Order: sequence, then structure tokens, then C-alpha cells
Amino acid sequence: MALSSPGTGTSEATAAPSRPARGLLPLLLVGNTAMYALYIGVAGVLLALQVAEIDPAHKVANFGLIGGVSAIFATVFNPVAGALSDRSGRRNPWVLGGGLLALPAMFLLGLADTILLIMIAWCLGQAVMNVYQAAITSVVPDRVPVSARGRASAAVGLGLPFGSTIGALLGAAFSDDFRTGYLVFGAITAGAAVLFTACTREERLPARAPMPVRAQLAAFTAALRDHDFRWAFIGRALLVLGYFAVSAYQLYILQDHTALPEGMEPEEAVALLMPLNSVAMVLSTVLGGYLSDRFDRRKLFVGASALLSALALLIPAFSTGWTAMLAFSVVNGLGFGCYMAVDTALVTMVLPAAEDAARDMGVLNIANAGPQIIAPFIASVVVSVSGGYTALFLVAAVLSVAGALAVKPIRSVR
Repeated sequence: MALSSPGTGTSEATAAPSRPARGLLPLLLVGNTAMYALYIGVAGVLLALQVAEIDPAHKVANFGLIGGVSAIFATVFNPVAGALSDRSGRRNPWVLGGGLLALPAMFLLGLADTILLIMIAWCLGQAVMNVYQAAITSVVPDRVPVSARGRASAAVGLGLPFGSTIGALLGAAFSDDFRTGYLVFGAITAGAAVLFTACTREERLPARAPMPVRAQLAAFTAALRDHDFRWAFIGRALLVLGYFAVSAYQLYILQDHTALPEGMEPEEAVALLMPLNSVAMVLSTVLGGYLSDRFDRRKLFVGASALLSALALLIPAFSTGWTAMLAFSVVNGLGFGCYMAVDTALVTMVLPAAEDAARDMGVLNIANAGPQIIAPFIASVVVSVSGGYTALFLVAAVLSVAGALAVKPIRSVR
């Protein structure tokens, strides 16, 4: 999974339409919901259970290795697929191809019976899903006018909490039948891809030549030389690192750290926690965006929401009770939802140059994807060395505090 900022595709549309096509925004919601349902249901539930079943004693290290290596595939295939779809001037064939290939990838994952085979199958799954993600993310700048980008971004952004809830519920429902569960998630994604491409018309855009590697590196360093953008980049990277270091291990935390109510299984607990987290995230996303606009204060809300995420991480660090995990899920959802909504607005205000906005937002997405590569490795090392999850919560809280402090040096935004 490569978390991305809504509406920041791989390229900028050359001729934006006057208004989005009828039905496009609901289809974007469906397409993104299906994608996040697979990411959460597979990586957050079924994959973790499958790894634990094969080698319970080394599940933390094995899961960290699989997560880290597969995230590299995600980070590589996302921009590559985006560049290839740029060259073709089309998005629908890439959405359809990536979505349909999710089904055989999930079938192979269900057949895997060793850690190595699980890693290979999930890397393939990440590869095809990021082909799908890169193309469907690029639909917004291609087909939605600037005046409707807010609504389109909301449709894309709501896919995360909706998809997370569906993924957690289905993951729990198929926790005793990995193969069927994987096929269900693959079928949902394939169905969403068919629906999206069948119901949306696409005009071929002028093909764009790919940017040479040297030019891409120069663009990356040029953006980070800007003082305010650099600090926004650092803050996002730190918070995302802390968030995914914990969220990737949620099932194992519930297995080995949390004292669940009698009779409750860890996967059932995930199915309860994720909807709570998602509802809190939706509420804080809407409210945080509205209040930051009303008071014209971005740094205040970004810093406060990052500190709220840090506070949330301290709750399960000092208490192993089920009530503590419920409180953590709600408070963490409030903090992360508000942060992502307002920080995205803040970043658009500190872009180094308006003419390079799409490119620089792509640079920002490295702060989303990069930490997801190293988060599983860091988390597995912290848990293995400390012998438990308390240290992981504390490390993630420190990262969140550092993310809050990173917005203070930004000068051009209040």
C-alpha cells in the first residue's frame, strides 16, 4: 500500500474539462474503497494470520520482512505505472489491467505455504495493485476541473475509512479460510475496475514523454531546497512512519499485548476497532478541514493533530486493557484524519512553484510511501529488541511529536 495525496496524479491534465463527467465521483469512491479494502483486509488481517500460522515464533520478524520488501515493490511500480500511463495518454486500460490481475495475484497468495512464497505472492499483489492505484489516482487531475477538485479529493479520501472498515470486517469473516478471503478481495477489486472502466468515458490525452532519471533527481532536490516545503516533507514523513509502524502490527498487538474480553478473538477485535477508527477519521477530516479554513490556521491544526496522535499512542503503551485499545482507535483516528486533511492543504500553500505543482506533490508522496518501506523493519527491530510492543508505541509517539514540531519552522503559512 502506498498512501497518496488525493488529486496528485503522476501528471497534470493538459485540458481539464469544465466539469467532471456524470457519475465520476461516486465511481472514484467505489474504486478507491475497493483498493483500500484489499490493502487493509489482506495486509492487516489475512496476511498477518497466515504468517503467524506458518511460523508463530518468528511472526514479527517475518511479517516485517514481507511488509518491507513488498513496500519496495509498491514504491517502484506506482511511479513506473504512472509514467507508462502518461506515455499512453490513457488511464482506463491500466485501471482495468491492474484490477483484473489482482484476482490471480490473490489466488497465488492463498496457495502460498512458506514465508518465501508468501513474500513473492504479496510482492506481485503490491505490484498489480499499484498499477491500479497509480492510474485511478491520475484520473482526478486528468478529468476533474480545479473548481471541483475538493469534491473529487473527498471522494478519493473517503475510500480509506470506508475501505478500511469493509476490509477489516471481511478479513475477520474469512479469518479461518484464507484462500476464500483472498479471492473475495481480488474479486471486489476486479469488479470495481470493470465497473469504473465500463461506466466512465475516456478521451485519449496527448502522450507525454517520460522525464529522464537525472531530471527527476534534479526536480526532487530542487523541491527540497525550498525551506518551507522541506519542513512540510519532513513532518509528513515522520508522522506517517510512526502511524504505519503501529498499524501494520495491529493484529499481533491484539494477540500478544492487549487483554481482550473473554471469548473475543483478535481478528474480531480488528473488525470492531477499524470502524471506530474510520468514523473518527471521517469526522476529524471534515471538521479539521472546515475549522482550519474558518480560522485560517494550518500550522496550529497540523501540529495539534500530530500531538493528538502521539497522545493516542501513549494510551496502549501504559495500559494493555481492551478499553485502552478502544480509546486509542478513536483518538488516533481523530488525530490522523485531521492531520492528513489539513496538512495536505498546508502543503499546497508551500509548493515552491505553481507551474511545478503536480511534480512537487509527487515529491511529497515520497514522504507517504518511503516511511511505509522502512516502518515494518523498524517496528520488527523495536519489538524484537525490547521484547514487547510498549516500546513500539513509545517510539511511534516520539515520531509523532517530532512531526508536530516540524511544522513550527514553516514561515509562509500561519
